[in-house]
Amino acid sequence: MTGVPRAAASGRLSAPHAPATIRKGLAGLRRRAEVTELLFLYECTTAPPTRLRPIADLLGVTVQAASHAYRALARRGLVESRDGRYRPTVAGVDWLHSRLGDVQDDLVERLRRLRVIRSCRALAPSPLRAGEPVTLTLEHGLLTARPGATGSSTGRARAAARPGALVEVDDLEGIVPLAPGRVDVLVVDPQRVDDPRLLARIRPWVAPRHDGILAAVGLEAYHLARRATSEPIQRFGVGAASREASRLGISTTVFVSAPELPRLLADLGEADDPPLNVRSLLPDAPDRVRHRRVSGPKGSGA
Repeated sequence: MTGVPRAAASGRLSAPHAPATIRKGLAGLRRRAEVTELLFLYECTTAPPTRLRPIADLLGVTVQAASHAYRALARRGLVESRDGRYRPTVAGVDWLHSRLGDVQDDLVERLRRLRVIRSCRALAPSPLRAGEPVTLTLEHGLLTARPGATGSSTGRARAAARPGALVEVDDLEGIVPLAPGRVDVLVVDPQRVDDPRLLARIRPWVAPRHDGILAAVGLEAYHLARRATSEPIQRFGVGAASREASRLGISTTVFVSAPELPRLLADLGEADDPPLNVRSLLPDAPDRVRHRRVSGPKGSGA
């Protein structure tokens, strides 16, 4: 008796067998045969077939694969053969709407995050003519447009620009190459900040630089860095600033008092970690206590 649950003879109706828990959206389609089953059920819903071969040809699979999809769906109570046609059950229609809705929501969210940039604004370090081809690079964390079209990311100046001005760039192509900036963390003993030997040891780390950030976490670390250099020292939001700078190819040197190290590492250990070197300047401690690299170079979305 087609379409009647097996337990009906005893007067009890069993619920359709629930499918194994799967991930939603596109990731859920990675389960073997998931796409075939989803498309099979869709065809059964929109144009119920009488035979398996037409639906197999439509899906681009073998008749055996279509038969396997039918049996798998039938075991879960999602499809049945009724009146000579393969039709979805009520639970099957509900499952189909739910799965397609999950895929649609996932696609919409992915497309929203996948920004396609057609134009941008960049710094012009040299004169540019209107319509002139330009090459885009990141220099000292700033998107820069220079004359020429030989780089990995190119565009065209919308209008003329003087040196140092911002210019609108259209017809963007390619990706701006970007190597993430390094974060060097130097751990200092808060009891030794007045030790001249420690001061001499850190001076090479605070030499004047053309780019990069110098930061300190903890009063003693700031006091030590302040005595070693007249360069500006970042004191607030050091973890967030270091991650943001790293994404723009800017390196950061951070002095941290030993008791503050766990908090700083927690701030630096979030998603999209920067390449990290931690060196201990504590007495009798290994010089390098932690080293982390990124998996490879990244690119900017320009």
